[in-house]
Amino acid sequence: MRRDRSGDMRRRQELHLSRLAEIMSSHGVNRLYVKRLSPNDNSRNQVYFGPGFEAINIIPNKGIHAEQALTRTILKAAVDMAWTDEAGALHNASETKMILYPQYPEVRMSGFLKGCRQAPSEIMASRDPGRVLFLGIRNDGKVIAYATSAETAVVHELDTLGELPASGVFIEISIGAGGERVAARETLISRLRRIHLLDWIDSHRLRIDGSWIPCNASNCGGYTLEAELGVTPNGFSEPDFMGWEVKQHGVPDFTRPDRGSPVTLMTPEPTGGYYREAGAEAFIRRFGYPDTLGRSDRLNIGGIFRVGTRAPRTGLTLVLDGYNAEKKMIVDISKGITLLTDDDEIAAVWHFSGLIEHWKRKHDRAAYIPSECRTDPQRQYRYGRLVNLGEGTDFLLLLVALGHGDVYYDPGIKLEQVSGPRPQVKRRSQFRVKWEKLGALYRSMETIDVLSA
Repeated sequence: MRRDRSGDMRRRQELHLSRLAEIMSSHGVNRLYVKRLSPNDNSRNQVYFGPGFEAINIIPNKGIHAEQALTRTILKAAVDMAWTDEAGALHNASETKMILYPQYPEVRMSGFLKGCRQAPSEIMASRDPGRVLFLGIRNDGKVIAYATSAETAVVHELDTLGELPASGVFIEISIGAGGERVAARETLISRLRRIHLLDWIDSHRLRIDGSWIPCNASNCGGYTLEAELGVTPNGFSEPDFMGWEVKQHGVPDFTRPDRGSPVTLMTPEPTGGYYREAGAEAFIRRFGYPDTLGRSDRLNIGGIFRVGTRAPRTGLTLVLDGYNAEKKMIVDISKGITLLTDDDEIAAVWHFSGLIEHWKRKHDRAAYIPSECRTDPQRQYRYGRLVNLGEGTDFLLLLVALGHGDVYYDPGIKLEQVSGPRPQVKRRSQFRVKWEKLGALYRSMETIDVLSA
């Protein structure tokens, strides 16, 4: 059946921004990004998603894997995307993917027309100036896309909105129920102000059904904060509150947040080297050391490992293999963050492709809130007035911070009952950063007083 192209164009020209927001909202979208397309942004040349790898922290994907392309290795990440038309009908674009080019570095999107007969091919295959691509993000990781040409009501209305928040090469329109635009940053600060003024709050967590239950574990500071924000636990690695990841950080005193515990960034297991080949127990027996507190029949691997500094207890040195620190570029994607012996044997390696997959769970916008805890007469928390708002993270920023020693490897690995018939292995590979060094992981970091903002 032949499509009525003139009818498509007429409906596209008549669609208003408010109606597009309603369509996006009806499909569960809670974040709406806009990419103004250049002539080279098309199906032949792919759509440019920006320098570095920031786009993977903005646009959800199904996982990152390496592929060999002629003389170089590239990374690909499938995107669960569907095009919406002006009536709100969805058309799956199952071949959509993001491609990460480490040698530039940059991210592009391709495959968005392949196998989708209802895709806006006349727009996305052209080089016409003024075209606009909308990408709506759902909490389950689905991306709802809409593309339009310059001479449409949607684009004209977009042009009247003035300056909007930016995330990399995208601008953002936050939408709520009914498609209303809301200012996510201002709303977040307002909610954090309310929570700060509550002072001490009984520790609790929010169930999926909206009910509250007490929370008595040591990690309840985050649950209590999320409950007060109305955030229910879910299985998705998506932003917690209106596009912002919200992280609390326990401190003994609000006036000295730098005295709090370090922030754990990620806890990936090694993907190669002796650790992977021989197993965690063999790794500990070879590189571990007796417990420093005198606990018998136990071997540990702990302490801080910084890039380029040999850890004397284990004899291992952390290095960034395959990374050019001067150019801030990955030159060999098949390598990674590596623990080396004095003989340059690979004791453990976290390959770049796997680490990028872990890092994509860090959100492009994050709020870090200090908290104090007391347990008498019961567990309670209160949250500080000075919060840190970070925007624009990128895996390459992590590598830079590792090279500078701001981020470090801080394992808590141990083997108990070493001589017994059933030794007990504890695996805990952590990459951490001190509170005052968080800004190294974002393109911008701002300290906000919620009482005066």
